[in-house]
Amino acid sequence: MQDTSNQVSAILIELSNLIVRYGLDALGGIVIAIVGWYAAKGVRRLVLRALRRSNRVEETFMMTIANVARYTVIVLVGVLVLSQFGVQTASIIAALGVAGIAIALAMQGTLSNIAAGTMLLFLKPFRVGEYIDADGISGTIDELGLLTTQMRTSDGIYVMVPNNQLWNKAIKNYSRLPTRRLSLVIGISYDDDIEAALKVLEDLLDSDKRVLADPVREVVVDGLAESSVNISIRCWANSDDRWDLLCDLTKQTKQSLAVAGFTIPFPQRDLHIIPPDALQTEQIRPS
Repeated sequence: MQDTSNQVSAILIELSNLIVRYGLDALGGIVIAIVGWYAAKGVRRLVLRALRRSNRVEETFMMTIANVARYTVIVLVGVLVLSQFGVQTASIIAALGVAGIAIALAMQGTLSNIAAGTMLLFLKPFRVGEYIDADGISGTIDELGLLTTQMRTSDGIYVMVPNNQLWNKAIKNYSRLPTRRLSLVIGISYDDDIEAALKVLEDLLDSDKRVLADPVREVVVDGLAESSVNISIRCWANSDDRWDLLCDLTKQTKQSLAVAGFTIPFPQRDLHIIPPDALQTEQIRPS
């Protein structure tokens, strides 16, 4: 009976030792997991708050960076919890590294688009609502994501473009700057008064408030074509007014010059007809 009592006491002592040893480890792991979970959320909020202080970072990019920071903290907390239970974390970290390399190799195209999207979001060569042309890829930007950019063409066609196709091209942004220059060439007859034509066109520009005074506009003779004297109009307008102003000036220059008596010539070619008798005389003339 005494031996049985001693054995029970020994078992209880060993059990209590195990509870104290592993119970504290388990309690520590639970505490680390809880603290780490809230710490990850806190890191996400701090990153978002810091990024929102800058006007150079898009909201999509902010959320991506904040989520990456949060999950990084969660992974580190998971490693700490496992080490709390005596698990060798070096092999786990090595396995995560190998898995990361394998995933990166399998997703080269996707990662390339993500990298391009990150740079586009950070450097902002274009924003939503702006019209761009990237080596033939043109349209108004509707949405810029990490993988693709969505745009619509001028004739209402939806286009989804992988980001790396935009990042590797020279991008022309037609909407970014507040003012743009417009150019218009119109021809008058060689018999017309050039100075008077220049004055008519100058007065036309003066009458339109959409034509900006600065930079200075130009109305100059820039070419002597086969059938006309070409006058070039170069002026500046606000980007939102440029297209309408170009259409109006194209119409009004023709009307104003016509009212003032100027001729906008058609292409002409002089033909010299030599009679057959003259050709025969030329052929038999002695040398």
